[in-house]
Amino acid sequence: MTLLTAAATADGVREGRHTAVETTREALARIGDDEVNGWRVLRPAEALAEAAAVDARPDRYALPLAGVPIAIKDNVAVSGHRILDGVSAECGAGLPVERSDHPVVKRLRAAGAVVVGLTRVPELCLWAMTDDAEAVVANPHRPGRTPGGSSGGSAAVVAAGHVALAHGNDGLGSLRGPAAAAGIVTIKPGRGVVPAELGPTNWFGMAENGPMTRTVGDAALGLSVMAGRPELAQIGEGAGLRIGLGLNRPTPATVTSRTIAAAVRDATAVLTAREHSVHEVRVPYPASPLPLLARWVAAAATDADDIVARGATAALLQARTRRHAALGRVVTARGLVRPADAAAIESELERFFANERIDVLVTPTLARRPAQARRYSALPWVASAAASLNYAPYPSLWNLLGWPAMSVPFRGEGVQLIARPGGEADLLAVAAKLEA
Repeated sequence: MTLLTAAATADGVREGRHTAVETTREALARIGDDEVNGWRVLRPAEALAEAAAVDARPDRYALPLAGVPIAIKDNVAVSGHRILDGVSAECGAGLPVERSDHPVVKRLRAAGAVVVGLTRVPELCLWAMTDDAEAVVANPHRPGRTPGGSSGGSAAVVAAGHVALAHGNDGLGSLRGPAAAAGIVTIKPGRGVVPAELGPTNWFGMAENGPMTRTVGDAALGLSVMAGRPELAQIGEGAGLRIGLGLNRPTPATVTSRTIAAAVRDATAVLTAREHSVHEVRVPYPASPLPLLARWVAAAATDADDIVARGATAALLQARTRRHAALGRVVTARGLVRPADAAAIESELERFFANERIDVLVTPTLARRPAQARRYSALPWVASAAASLNYAPYPSLWNLLGWPAMSVPFRGEGVQLIARPGGEADLLAVAAKLEA
């Protein structure tokens, strides 16, 4: 049973070669018993009913995602379901059933997509590994390793071929890390391009929704629907874009695998062969990790307080979550989440892009192999914190700035592409050349 791309699936439904019900049945058959543990909720009956409704729509011949089965990460609202956000069923028993969809889910459904189910996340989406109270999510691309977090469930079901398009989101690398870990494509849009609405603060402006796919074309298509910008589905040539290769370490503790660094360097050689100007640069990463670490723990505190206020049981949150949130309350009380810090860093990076005359920066997505797949929720807080920091230090800076960034697989490794605000189309054009 061949998995078609999202674009090919939609083309087939629009042209009458197959129906939305048929594509949904095929997706459910591919999922089977879900050996990767990526799905928290499967909704076969509801999905087939939604697919039948798509087939009955008089505008189905114009729907960009006509009949495309998709996955939604379990931290946004899908009507008829609770948002558990990684907490146990017991902890979240008091949470309300959502009566309406998140704006991104509304856009996907309006475009003809069919929601097959909700994917697993680590508790409150805090960690770079994905396990919850019920299961450890497996990585089809790298057996025995995590598919990353917090969009690990979505990454796993795309990598496993269950669906061609999944929704995810990214507060400190939660799209790009899992994409690199699982060998798939993703793009984190710049701030404001796609509706966020991710918790009380959007992780202090760092969190964005985006697509996870197996091809760059599908990533462009998914982003175009989520952003409400059809032109983003058309990938341009990107002629004349200037490329900077940044292989210096984001932190003194970062040790980047030679295999990963070689793959990233080879990727820029491909871009040179395709007539892009490429030169190596030294990225001015912040000297202090405090602006990012402060927001990470402070977001845990705001999100923990929010889910408890909505009906979750505080005492049943995982011990590591309670510890992380407690640190966040201290950080917040001391005023360590300072907008001025982010503004100063952004000014420095703006000067860097201008002085180096680059349009797209290329770096590794991961520093090393993803962490081992295991039940981190049962381990002390330090196990999750250390693993999250060690293997994925490259993506988080671009969340702090709110700049667009993506990860595309190249020779088995994740290559991160970054642009200044408004550069989503440039990233997709460069990614398409690497994919080709």
